[in-house]
Amino acid sequence: MRESPISSTVDFDADGVQHGYLKLPVSHDESAWGAIMIPITVVRNGDGPTALLTGGNHGDEYEGITALLKLSSRLKAADIQGRVIIVPMMNPPAAEAGRRTSPMDKGNLNRSFPGDPDGSPTRQIADYFTRYLVPMCDYALDLHSGGRTLDILPFAAAHRLDDLALERKSMEGAMAFGAQTAIMMFELDASALYDTVVERQGKVLVTTELGGGGTSTPGSIELTERGVRNFLIFSGVMEGELTRSAHQRYVEMPDASCYVQSEHAGLLEMTCALGGLVRQGEVVARIYDITRTGTDPVEYHAGRDGIVLARRFPARVNMGDTLVVIGEEVATLER
Repeated sequence: MRESPISSTVDFDADGVQHGYLKLPVSHDESAWGAIMIPITVVRNGDGPTALLTGGNHGDEYEGITALLKLSSRLKAADIQGRVIIVPMMNPPAAEAGRRTSPMDKGNLNRSFPGDPDGSPTRQIADYFTRYLVPMCDYALDLHSGGRTLDILPFAAAHRLDDLALERKSMEGAMAFGAQTAIMMFELDASALYDTVVERQGKVLVTTELGGGGTSTPGSIELTERGVRNFLIFSGVMEGELTRSAHQRYVEMPDASCYVQSEHAGLLEMTCALGGLVRQGEVVARIYDITRTGTDPVEYHAGRDGIVLARRFPARVNMGDTLVVIGEEVATLER
């Protein structure tokens, strides 16, 4: 496999604070000799672990982008021991357009890993992270939220792994992030995720969902900033005390029954509350045919008992859309 076409303007091994870019040459309609410029900050202070912090994997998820832009201007070398690599927007074309996917190639970055140096721009970005940035790190935090199409109960998450020691360490990181909810997450399509690439390289990975609706709030930004700081303390890069919710619940998503997905298109009526408890078989959503009157809606039922972790945000739905995500609350920790 050839070298990545992406070049970096920062020296990853130099002490101090550096602000620069990952530069991907791209020829397109608006610029024959153009480039995608991915902002990056590297903060290093001697030997120690490396934490890789990423946001903007999807361009309409703003908590991570905002929190990491703020951190990039505030973090000083004296604040840490080791190295912090900050990439607020993994996919700038998507972030600049306020879309989940890149307008350049319609690519969904978080479904493009491990990537390809000879592929589309989105796959070239994925390849650079897979072969260059992830191998540098010991700990990775990828900040997501619901974007324009989901309303999500804020949580940090880890995944079931064959490497039980890595699984345990990753869940410790999810708990340390400090959101009220920490989840052992089941993904419907994990094979091409950034998470999977990180975990297969033996790195500790924590991912998040921190809100939704294609916006951010003072509360969601505060939670994200606090969680990033907690993660740096957990990783050993920064000293300090963890700041967590007084009541923290541990939730598991064991299988695909956690997802309620639509088999119809139409107008969505939600019948469950975000964060509320539902029982298996309970009606959690209805879909109405907007092309006809005098017809009954199609009802959708919970596949298991549990807590509503996420739900569809726009009321207009298509076949295949996820309507509701349900997790099983296993324990509540008092602090």
